[in-house]
Amino acid sequence: MLLADLTPWTRVTARDVSCMDRLAHAVDADRAEVFSLDHLAGLPSPVVRYFERSLTPGVHRVRRATIRHAGEFRTHASKPFSRFTSVQHVSTDPPGFVWNARIYMMPLVPTFVRDSYLDGEGSMLAAIGGLVPVVRQHGTPAMARGALVRYLAEAVWYPTALLPGPGLTWTAIDDDSARVTLVDGATTVSLDVTFGGDGLVDRMSTIRDRDVDGVGIPTRWTVINSRYQRAGGMRIPTHGEVTWDLPEGPFTYWRGHVVDAHYVPVQ
Repeated sequence: MLLADLTPWTRVTARDVSCMDRLAHAVDADRAEVFSLDHLAGLPSPVVRYFERSLTPGVHRVRRATIRHAGEFRTHASKPFSRFTSVQHVSTDPPGFVWNARIYMMPLVPTFVRDSYLDGEGSMLAAIGGLVPVVRQHGTPAMARGALVRYLAEAVWYPTALLPGPGLTWTAIDDDSARVTLVDGATTVSLDVTFGGDGLVDRMSTIRDRDVDGVGIPTRWTVINSRYQRAGGMRIPTHGEVTWDLPEGPFTYWRGHVVDAHYVPVQ
C-alpha cells in the first residue's frame, strides 16, 4: 500500500476483463521470470544504474498491475485544473492497459474517461455523468501510437517491463540518458529517457501527436517523475507531471500521484 487509500470510479466491462486476462496469460516464455544482474549485460551504463536502483535481484517480473491514482487534469492551458481519481489495469506481455478515471470538471457531475490499449488498438471514451458522450475515438494508427507510448512511459510503475527482451531495446545517448524503443505488432514507439543523479528515471520525452480540432499535430511530450518509494520489490515514482511543449510555452495537463499499486508476478 502506498500513501492513503482512495476508491476511484472503475467500470471495466466483461470484454475488458476477458482481454486483459488473455493478454496477461500470453507471456513470452523466452523472457526471464526473475530479475538478476546478469540481465543487464550490454545495456548503456545509465540504464544499468537505473535497474540496479529500481529492481531487487530475485524480484519476479510483473505480469499484471493495478494502479490507483489521484491528482489534477485540465484540457487547455487557459482552464483551471480539475481533480480526478482513477484506476488502471495493466498487462505487460504483450502490453495492454485499461485506465478508468472520474474527472470533476463541473460541480457535482463528473466526467468519466476510459483510455485503453488492447489487442494493439488504442481508444479513448469520455462521457459527462457517464451518460452524455463527448469523446469516442479508436482504431487509428495514431491512437495506437499514442496509447502505446503512454504504456511505455508509465512502465516506470512496473519497471520489470522495461527490461530488454523481444520488442524492447535500449540504445545509448550519453552518460545520463538513453532511448528505449518498444515494438508491438505494427506499432513502434520510442522515448528519450533522462536519469537523475540518483540513477532513477527523472524525465521521458518524445514527439507525439497532439489533437487539435481533430488534427494530430506532432508536439514534444514530456513526463517528469519524482518521489520514489518501494513497492513490490521495486522502486517506483509516486508523483508525476505530463506536459506538452507548445510554441507559447509548456502546458502541463496532468499531475498526480500513485495512491496504491498491486502487482501479480509471473510464476
